[in-house]
Amino acid sequence: MNELLPLFLNLTGRDVLLVGGGRVAEAKLRQLLAAGAHVRVVAPAIAPAIRAAGVDAHERGFEPADLDGAWLVVAAATPEVSRLVADAAEQRRVFVNAVDDPVNATAFLSGVVRREGVTLAISTSGDAPALTALLRESLDAVLPRDLAAWIATARDQRIEWRRDRVPMDERKPLLLRALNAIYDRRMQREALAERPDASPERVPWLCGPEDSWL
Repeated sequence: MNELLPLFLNLTGRDVLLVGGGRVAEAKLRQLLAAGAHVRVVAPAIAPAIRAAGVDAHERGFEPADLDGAWLVVAAATPEVSRLVADAAEQRRVFVNAVDDPVNATAFLSGVVRREGVTLAISTSGDAPALTALLRESLDAVLPRDLAAWIATARDQRIEWRRDRVPMDERKPLLLRALNAIYDRRMQREALAERPDASPERVPWLCGPEDSWL
C-alpha cells in the first residue's frame, strides 16, 4: 500500500451512509454526528440506541443505490457486506471506511486527540488499532496543559505576520520566541510572588535564552 494522505474532512450537513446497526456502528454514529454529518443507517437489525439518535434508519440489507448522494460510507458490518459496499462505492467514487477490515477500506478513521482547538490524528493504516489507541493516549498525556495559551498566541502572531507580510520561513522562530514569552512571564510572576521586594531586573535566572525550553 502507498502512503496514506492525512486529511481532515468537513462533513457538516453532508450525507454519510452507515452500513451496520450494532454496537460498533453505534460508536461510529457518535463520531459522525459529532462531525455534523447527516447520517443514514442501513442494516437488517438496528440497535435501539441508533434509532434513538433520530437519524434516517432503514432496517434492511445494503443496496448499491443507498450510496447515491453520499460523500462517505462507513461499513460496520461483516467482511462479506463490507466487500459489497466497497465494490459499489468504488464505482461511484465514494470513499469507504470499513471497520476492522483494511482490505475493503479506502479511508481510515484515526485515533484522535482533541484539546483546546488542536486535533491530532494517528493511524496505523487499519493494521494495528490497539497500537493506535495506545499512541493516542500517550500523545494526550504529553501535550501541555496550557495548550489554549499556545493557540491564542499562535493566532495573534499570525494576524501580525499577515499584516506585516512576514515571510513564511521567518515565522517559526518568531512563534517559538512568542511561546517562550508565555513561560518567561509566568516564571517572572512566580518569582516576584516569592520575593515581593525584587524587581524583574533583580531576578537574573529569568534572563535565559529565548528558546531555552523548546
